Order: sequence, then structure tokens, then C-alpha cells
Amino acid sequence: MAKDMFLFWGSGSPPCWRVMIALEEKNLQGYQHKLLSFEKGEHKSKEVLDINPRGQLPAFRHGPNAINESVAACMYLEDQFKSQGNPLIPSDPAEKALAYQRSIEALTVHQKMVDIVTYNRRVPEAERHEAAVKRDKEGLGSEFGVWEGYLHKTGPYIAGKNFSMADVVFFPTLALAFRIGMKQEKFPKLSSYHNFLKERPSIKSTWPQHWLQNPPTFDPLKDV
Repeated sequence: MAKDMFLFWGSGSPPCWRVMIALEEKNLQGYQHKLLSFEKGEHKSKEVLDINPRGQLPAFRHGPNAINESVAACMYLEDQFKSQGNPLIPSDPAEKALAYQRSIEALTVHQKMVDIVTYNRRVPEAERHEAAVKRDKEGLGSEFGVWEGYLHKTGPYIAGKNFSMADVVFFPTLALAFRIGMKQEKFPKLSSYHNFLKERPSIKSTWPQHWLQNPPTFDPLKDV
């Protein structure tokens, strides 16, 4: 079963981390995998391009089936292994609807964060438009404020009383945001959620090793 799976991944990448959490939640340990370096451009290698023609990670294959979008891969794993491990999509219609909604909605906050990080990495400081940077950071702060509100209403998980696909998709983005400068004290509910979930076995066992070994050296979200 898991031996028929292969995952190319990059450490600290929220999309890769989502798939790894889902695999753990579904008790699919023992899958084949290979850690690649973004810095060395290994994600553009032929072995990745053979699975994902965009040269992006994750690149995931189960037997003959290639699934490269992280949320699609997580949904696939839940669908194929419903009776195994922990259910990630609730059976109750209202809870299911909310889990689906939050899972897809989490891609919005992720993209807003990526836009800021990418701009900081690619544009020299002297060439940056400060008004645009300020606007993007305010937009990301407002977006995380929406998620802070969700936890006030539902909790302790992002889509209600049980861990679900929504947490699989959202948590890695939040963890990276705190890692690269976003202040936990500004978002107390999200901070509590983060500190609670990081002890969950599926998350603890897949936590990026370089985060444990090295302090962050990049803080583009310090003003969010």
C-alpha cells in the first residue's frame, strides 16, 4: 500500500508538509520519499518533471496515479483510505461543508503570504515599493484576523470540534508565518491553536528538521 507511494518534497514547504501530515493521519507510514533542495534547484530535475511538468513540489505518485497539487493529494488519500487511520472529512453534512470550505479557503491566506515572501526574496530592497509592501502586509494581517475569528466561533480546531482536512491544509501555512516573523501575541487564538496542534503526532513527526536545528534568518512578516 504505502510502498506503492513516492513523494518528492522540500523541507518547510507548507504544500509538501500538508501531504506528509495526511499520510501520517491515514497511517500510511513507509511510503518512499526523497528530500530535495529548493536552493540547489533540485525540484527542476528530470525525476520531478517526469511526475510534475511544472517542476514544483510536492510531486506525489501512488502507483500509476500522479497527484501534484497538495490539497488534491490530501483529498485523494482521504478518499482512497477512508476506513484507515483518522477520518479527515466529517460524516455530518454541516461539519463536512465547513471542512471543505476551510480547506479551500486556506489557499487564500497561503497565497497572500507567498506573495510577500516572494517579493522580499526577489526584489532588492532599494527597488521595493513601500506602499505596496505595506498594503500587502495589512492584507495578510486582516486575513489572519479572519482566521482568528473562526477559532473564536468554532475551536479548538479550525473547522470545529474535530481535527479535519482543514487543519491539514491550514496549519503548515500558520506555522511558517510564525516562523518568519508574524507575532503570536497579536493573534492569541491562532497562537494557542498553533501550540496545541504542534504536539499532534502527525505534525510533530513531520516537523521540518531544519527548523529544529536552525533559528530563522528571514523575517518578512515581522510587521504583520
